[in-house]
Amino acid sequence: MAVFFTSDTHFGDPRVLRIDKRPFKTIPEHDEALIVNWNEVVSPGDDVWHLGDFALHVRPERIDELLGLLNGRKHLITGNNDGTATLAARGWESVQAYAELMLDGRAVVMCHYAFRTWKNMGRGWIDLHGHSHGKLKPQTRQYDVGVDAWDYRPVTLETVLGTRRRHMAAGAA
Repeated sequence: MAVFFTSDTHFGDPRVLRIDKRPFKTIPEHDEALIVNWNEVVSPGDDVWHLGDFALHVRPERIDELLGLLNGRKHLITGNNDGTATLAARGWESVQAYAELMLDGRAVVMCHYAFRTWKNMGRGWIDLHGHSHGKLKPQTRQYDVGVDAWDYRPVTLETVLGTRRRHMAAGAA
C-alpha cells in the first residue's frame, strides 16, 4: 500500500482551463485526463489524501461517479471550492479541514491552505497544501501537492521530497 497526495483537481470547473491555463481544450477532456493520470499511479489498495477543491459546478451524482472511477481509498481535506455535495459524497473514507499523519518516520500536517507557520515546524514537520496551483514561492519543508505542480496526478511524499532536493541542489550549483 502506498500513500499519495493531490489537490485542486477542480473536476467540472471550466475556470481552470482559463485561469490556470491547463493544457486541455474542454472540461470533459480535462476530467478524463486527470482520471487516467490518477489511475496510472494509484492502485485500488492505496490511500490518497486530496487536499481540497475536488469538483465544482457538477451534479452530486457526478461527484459520486468521479470518486468511483478513481482508484484508492480517498480522504478529503476540505478546500474553499468543496460544496455540500462534495463533502457528503459516499466515496470519502474521511472528510476534515486539517489532518496530521506519520508517514515513513516523517510527521506531516495537511490543509488546503499553505501555512506561514505550522505545528512543530521547528522540529522538522512537513506542511503539505494545495490552493495555490503551483504559484507560491517554495518554503523549507512546505510543499504544494496540487495537480498544477505535479503533471496533473497524485504524488507520494518520497517524490515530493526528492524533487525539492534536486531543485534546491541544482539552484545551489
